[in-house]
Amino acid sequence: MKEENTQKPEFLFGKKNYIIMLIGLVVIALGFIFMAGGGSDDPNVFNEEIYNWQRIRLAPTLVILGLGIEIYAILANPNK
Repeated sequence: MKEENTQKPEFLFGKKNYIIMLIGLVVIALGFIFMAGGGSDDPNVFNEEIYNWQRIRLAPTLVILGLGIEIYAILANPNK
């Protein structure tokens, strides 16, 4: 009779890593949502909304922060 291997295969990352990756993805998605919209379809009309603080400061900061969180999630060692 064959001896069966009853151990479960280990994942590459731990549960903590996947949760941190999900948080990073949400932060990046929020950054892109803040970047979207705010333009005019008419090329002769200037729309000041394109230069508001959400598109100039908040959105790029959220995307960079989200990328940092993703890098941390990849490099963090899972608890064993």
